[in-house]
Amino acid sequence: MAGTSSLLTRGFSTLSLSTHSISPILKPSPCSPQTHLGHSTTIHRRARFTFHGPTKAGTITVRAMTASFGSRLEETVKKTITENPVVVYSKTWCSYSSEVKSLFKRLGVQPHVVELDQLGPQGPQLQKVLERLTGQHTVPNVFIGGKHIGGCTDTVKLYRKGELESLLSEAGASKTES
Repeated sequence: MAGTSSLLTRGFSTLSLSTHSISPILKPSPCSPQTHLGHSTTIHRRARFTFHGPTKAGTITVRAMTASFGSRLEETVKKTITENPVVVYSKTWCSYSSEVKSLFKRLGVQPHVVELDQLGPQGPQLQKVLERLTGQHTVPNVFIGGKHIGGCTDTVKLYRKGELESLLSEAGASKTES
């Protein structure tokens, strides 16, 4: 469709800009990564646009559409944390993730562990979904009984205060055979 541009922006949203002649009006700023101008313009990641020339050269319609891939990942996370009493989103090389997994092992609890660095390109996307859901951009990202607990510091703090084991018990986290 001539005169239509799509922008893939942070948060798995797409913006469509429609006008009769978009390229003379709408040009990406030098800060925009990965730029391709033509009848259909796609900008990946964050994009800033500067309007050049007269702004009455055409009507610009902005429509936001949620990408189904981001929604599916969000649903996968929600399903995972509701179906498992303890979930740890982790990275194999992260010492904080290792500390949390070791703590659960010492307590005799086997969490459902998702190693984000072993998921290929889906790993960083899943981590962005987790950040959007929890406000936490780091790993480990711990859930107990469907509730976000936090990271390593938060989990260890609950353990030291004597509250972690009761949360695990309430969530139905079964003890593993030692």
